[in-house]
Amino acid sequence: MTYGFEDQLALRGTHASKYDSLMKVFGVDDPDAIPMWVADMDFPAAPAIRTALSKEVERGYFGYFGGPDAANDAVAGWYRRRHGWTFDASWVRYTHGVISGFGDALAACTAPGDAIVLFSPVYHAFYRQADAMGRKVLESPLRIENGRFELDLDGLSVALTENVRLVVLCSPHNPGGRVWSAEEIRQVADFCLERGLFLISDEIHMDLLFPGETFVPTAVAAPQIAERLVVLSAASKGFNLAGAETGFLVTPDRALRKKLDAVILDRESTPNRFGMAALTAAFTECDDWSDAVRAYLAENFRVFSDRMNALAGISVMDMTSTYLAWVDFAPLGMSDPEILRRIVEAGVVPSPGTQFGTGGAGHMRFNFALPRPTLETAIGRLEDAFRDIQ
Repeated sequence: MTYGFEDQLALRGTHASKYDSLMKVFGVDDPDAIPMWVADMDFPAAPAIRTALSKEVERGYFGYFGGPDAANDAVAGWYRRRHGWTFDASWVRYTHGVISGFGDALAACTAPGDAIVLFSPVYHAFYRQADAMGRKVLESPLRIENGRFELDLDGLSVALTENVRLVVLCSPHNPGGRVWSAEEIRQVADFCLERGLFLISDEIHMDLLFPGETFVPTAVAAPQIAERLVVLSAASKGFNLAGAETGFLVTPDRALRKKLDAVILDRESTPNRFGMAALTAAFTECDDWSDAVRAYLAENFRVFSDRMNALAGISVMDMTSTYLAWVDFAPLGMSDPEILRRIVEAGVVPSPGTQFGTGGAGHMRFNFALPRPTLETAIGRLEDAFRDIQ
């Protein structure tokens, strides 16, 4: 079955952030610019998800949502069926997006003035949320070995301060598409246990592994951390549902769940009716769509990396998941503003690497979840942007 991945949706003027915020964020008013920054896909949602949302509209009732049992079963069933983690569906809690859930977990596990560990470079919103809540960030810079990110727990052990209470593991990693092995996850979990730290496992990209790759949930790789673990995820990345603003937390430990429940109750947070319908459909009816989109993205990455790696002074980090390519321009010897200027003037808009913390300088992140004809146009523009130095 084909799902329309080859067809470019008309998204300008539809409140699509990646298109309609270009002027506000980058000063770009070119109607032909290709946005490769915001992390969502330019693909239509799976048919079953669209049907589920249509049914909600046809019912005509848009009141408060209650009774999440079907969604809980869907989340637990998906993790069990696709990723090998079996857990009680009653452990699931819902949030208004993953960063909202990240804030809930910070509120439950830390206090203002406490510090958290981020393995940098990493998703920029973690920094913003931590700062907004009065938490400090201790960066643990990732090493690059054999063309991919590696953890440096020895370096973190030396740098660790007394006020650190929590470690955040982005698994799979954004940016860079790194899929951590079970052994690497166990090492992080043991590091936390030895020091009495909580662990947040951000697994939002779990459903974007390229065919043949395996995602190991933190709870499966390191069951010993269960009492100090909060798993943070959503259907939003894997099924292109970010606008539904529906994420979830899975917390194995009863005492920690009670702390999270208190935070959620204090915020009077209830699930979004449409987001819950979309999530439930995604995790119960869309296995084939998920397989198809992952295969399409893997081929997109091959096309993107082959052509970008052919440019002198530019290299794409190898990756096995996500649709967010991490590209190194540092050997060109240009400043970050100059790199970005060239790219934007060529008609492509990436995410500046400096947004992702230490290790981001000299890099740009490119979202290649585009119809292949659009992607090839973008690559041609990038080639033109640096043709004078080839």
